[in-house]
This record gives sequence, C-alpha cells and structure tokens, in this order.
Amino acid sequence: MRAAVLGSPIAHSLSPHLHRAAYTAMGLTGWSYEVFECDEAGLPAMLGRLRPVRGEGPDDADAWAGLSLTMPLKRAVLPLLDTVSELAVEVGGANTVVFRDGAAHGDNTDVHGIKQALAEAGVPAPRSATVLGGGATAASTLAALRDLGLPSATLLVREPARAGETVEVAERLGLALAVETFDKLDARLQVDLVVSTLPGGAADLHAERLAAVPALFDVVYAPWPTAAATAVRAAGGTVVGGFAMLLHQAVRQVELMTGRADVPVEAMRAAGEAEIVRRAAHVVRSG
Repeated sequence: MRAAVLGSPIAHSLSPHLHRAAYTAMGLTGWSYEVFECDEAGLPAMLGRLRPVRGEGPDDADAWAGLSLTMPLKRAVLPLLDTVSELAVEVGGANTVVFRDGAAHGDNTDVHGIKQALAEAGVPAPRSATVLGGGATAASTLAALRDLGLPSATLLVREPARAGETVEVAERLGLALAVETFDKLDARLQVDLVVSTLPGGAADLHAERLAAVPALFDVVYAPWPTAAATAVRAAGGTVVGGFAMLLHQAVRQVELMTGRADVPVEAMRAAGEAEIVRRAAHVVRSG
C-alpha cells in the first residue's frame, strides 16, 4: 500500500517521519509513504495519476491508501473528491484523502489534532477564546472550540476583509464570531485560551502582551519554544505547541488509512521529535 503527503512547499514536512514510524511499529512492511511537491494547479492531474486506488481491482498491491494534504491544497481538493465528511465541509478544507472502494473520500483530522493537543496538555474546555490569524488552521481551531462546547469566539486578523472564508466557517459551525484587528489585542486577552495560528515568529511580536494569558496554543513547532510560548510559561501559564497538533492529526490519518486502531502514538512522537532536533542541529552547524 502507498500513501503520500502533497503540498507546496513540502520539503519541510514532518509527515513522512511520523507515518513511516507508525508503519514500522505496526509491522506494515508493505506500506510506503512518499512526498510530492504539488500546488493547486497541479492537484487535479496528480489525483488523476494516483491509480489504482484501494478497492478498485482484485489486487490491491501497489494501490494508494491515502494522502495527507498541506497548504495550499486543503480547500482546493474538495471539489475533486467523491465524498467529503461533514466536518471537512463545515471547516471548508480536507487535510486527508482516503482511497477506498475505488473512490476518494475527504476528511479533516486537524480538528482532532487540536483537541487532542489541548487535552494532552491538561487544558480544560475554555469558556472564552481568542484566535490569532484567519487561515485554514484558524478554521479548524474554530471547529475544535465548537466541539469543546464554546458558543462564541474572537478572531484577530490584520485585514478583516480577507477573513471572509473563516467567517463563513463560523456560520456553518453555528459559532458566533467577532472579527477584530490586532490593535484590539489587549482588550481580547481576558480569555481562558489564546490560539495563535500565525506563521513562525509572528506571535512573538506580541509576547509581552500574551504573557498573562492562562493558556496559549501556538501552532508553530519549530523553532520551539517561541518567544510567546516562553513568556506565557514564565508567567505560569499553560503552553501547547504545534507539534502535538501535528502528531495527533497524523495519528488519526494513520487510523483512517490503515483501518486500524492500534496506532503507536509514542513511536510517532519519538520519530517526530528526533527529526526536529536533527534539523535544529543542522541549522546550528550551517550557521
């Protein structure tokens, strides 16, 4: 069986290390996990080339079990699939494609990853939350907050006009959403949880102001810890990093692609952490 991660850029992806570690620990010697550079324009042709898919013929040897999708493909893939889970429709993006019965099924495991990361860190279900950033990860965060029982949240973005898709996600989720700009940050930090979906280092500009929040979930995983995470931890708050989210969404992907529940979380965690350390050491040597 074959699986792969698609996206652009994709060279930095940790997914191969996580999935391959799972296959090894599960004894799936006939499984492989590959990496393909693919942008939105190339996605239809790429999906068309992934044949045979599992269940399409009598012999599943060399068939495709599934795909992991990263930016910018999560939204672009939806119209190309045979079926899409309700959650992926609500969030407006699928990060997982499972091939089964000759068809391509889309799902979203990012929401699962966010909820598991918070639970693993001991963060209780928040009564209030502010989300920084308005992209695809913010949309998945809103779904996770909805699932945790939160009826409303605040979204802080640079340009509210560009957050239209995320606002639509909140409407589909039945979540009341207030959209503000970053100049309102101080007034929106009196919450149980702040989730930063901003790219690497962007939340660090606000580290001193974020320090007093009870809990911070920063989706960055390298370099780690971020200045924002360090400030919150030093002030006694709880910090959740992006690696935990990445790990647990991958665990769920392996479950979906293999059909097995005995996914080795700790083996995957060790492989991912080892690769992060290796990359950090390489950066130091190169510098």
